[in-house]
Amino acid sequence: MKMNRKIALLFLLFGVMAYGQQITCSAEDKSLFESKINELQGILASNLGDTLVQVGSSFMGTAYVEKTLEVGETETLVVNFSGLDCTTFIENVLAFGTMLKQEQRSFGAFAENLKTIRYRDGILKSYPSRLHYFTEWIRNNQKKGLVEDITSELGGVALNKSINFMGTHRDLYPFLTNDHNFEAMLEVEKELAKEELCYLPKNQIENKEHLIQSGDIIALATSIKGLDVTHTGMAIHQPDGRLHLLHASSKKGEVEITKEPLADYLKNIKSNIGIIVARPTLLSF
Repeated sequence: MKMNRKIALLFLLFGVMAYGQQITCSAEDKSLFESKINELQGILASNLGDTLVQVGSSFMGTAYVEKTLEVGETETLVVNFSGLDCTTFIENVLAFGTMLKQEQRSFGAFAENLKTIRYRDGILKSYPSRLHYFTEWIRNNQKKGLVEDITSELGGVALNKSINFMGTHRDLYPFLTNDHNFEAMLEVEKELAKEELCYLPKNQIENKEHLIQSGDIIALATSIKGLDVTHTGMAIHQPDGRLHLLHASSKKGEVEITKEPLADYLKNIKSNIGIIVARPTLLSF
């Protein structure tokens, strides 16, 4: 992809330093970081959710780009602000939100925050150490004290489902051509099989949306075999009094706010069965 080639050609590799891993970041994105952190100074709102919505809204119009983390032959911490997918959008918002909360300004602090959010137990070892499945992303970041899964409190229902899409679709993931990565991902999926998936059915969302706060993370649960979640974004209450989704949209090709309320937006996605809701806390920082 054009974006991946751009990153590969213009990458900066930062040494071991405090986080002990290499970082891949284009010169353009390093400059965008400086602009972003300056832009965000002084926006700290009275509560965390509103702060995160302001951070997320600052990415409005940023291009949607798939597979921005699939760079090079080995796993590095990819920092990319010029192209986002739905998950990296959320990760970047949380990393910048943490910086505001902690009054941090350095690129190194941002990179450490991002690594903590993106990788299992905050440790970057290899491709399988990345939190690829979003339900595990939520569980592991809850373990870190960064988010709290509130789906059950909203009336969520349990679902037992095998989460093994990567293992059964190896050809879709370039890093899985490596046998070590593939075997390690199979082990990850075995552990995921022990966990229940809790989701709020789509026909209950409108009645419960007043309990969901702006800044909450919304993950779209799916009926697709082997997958837990197909998309994610951030809850945002709009002037129409309804809950909408602030997200990196593949359909629109950029970060946007859905025109329709979330409950109506999901009616057009046949494979969607409901949502998983995680409330950011950032308590461990």
